[in-house]
Amino acid sequence: MKTSMIAPLANFGRALACAACLVLTGTSAVGCATHFIPNTDVEDTSEHRRVVAFCEAYRKGVERKDVPTLLGMASPSYYEEGPNADASDDLDYAGLKSYLTNRFEGANNIRYEVRYRRITFEKRKCLRSDVKCDRVLVDYTYSGSYRLGTKDGEKWKSTVEENRLELVPHGETFLIVTGM
Repeated sequence: MKTSMIAPLANFGRALACAACLVLTGTSAVGCATHFIPNTDVEDTSEHRRVVAFCEAYRKGVERKDVPTLLGMASPSYYEEGPNADASDDLDYAGLKSYLTNRFEGANNIRYEVRYRRITFEKRKCLRSDVKCDRVLVDYTYSGSYRLGTKDGEKWKSTVEENRLELVPHGETFLIVTGM
């Protein structure tokens, strides 16, 4: 019976000591809190909000299978390396339209949910003045599901993956250089 009374008093004493330390150092737990954009792991800043808004337009374009909008969001220097060393499976801007059209063919009821994990702004030195070198890296987890028409009827497909979009600043917005 005595030990059950001592434990709460000891915890209260520790809490009181911690509170005293916070007051003495002039800090508080509330003042240290980082604010995140809702439903993301990304700090809430105006720059991050601009990036997330752009990426949300991309996400909605995927759900609508809106190839013209997605092409308009891609940089003319878009380039995606394939999974192996053979360049024949790489994708550039010229091949992006047929790639997107083929990927969306037969897919219905696309649901593309995104959890933004990290946004990184990279400054890069350019050797050529006609190439934009600064990058915005957007790391995210997506959950994609869709109905696919097959000879045996419609089947649901789904996946959960990590991805990175690489963006370049373009006026007041961005263009995607890789990651679609």
